[in-house]
Amino acid sequence: MIDSTITLSEDGVLGLAGVLDYRTGPALRKQGKALIASSKGATLVLDCSKVEKSSSVGLSLLLAFMRDAKAAGKAVEVRAMPQDMREIAEVYDLDEVLAGQ
Repeated sequence: MIDSTITLSEDGVLGLAGVLDYRTGPALRKQGKALIASSKGATLVLDCSKVEKSSSVGLSLLLAFMRDAKAAGKAVEVRAMPQDMREIAEVYDLDEVLAGQ
């Protein structure tokens, strides 16, 4: 079984951990959306420092979480995006979008 988690700390850091792929993505998406909706802060940090491996699903999750946060009126920052996720973002010309957050 693949161990992937998503948590929200009191200071508005949404932490992703483990493997982000087609098996873990749907549950993480649902949990992340609920956590963002419950977040009280004006800023949301998407922290990827504990992501072990990511497919394009991980990038899709980040973009969805960014949309959720913006819809809730929150500023968004992406922190510690892993190299594999950065490479996928470059292929889709999303590296600037994610870096500018």
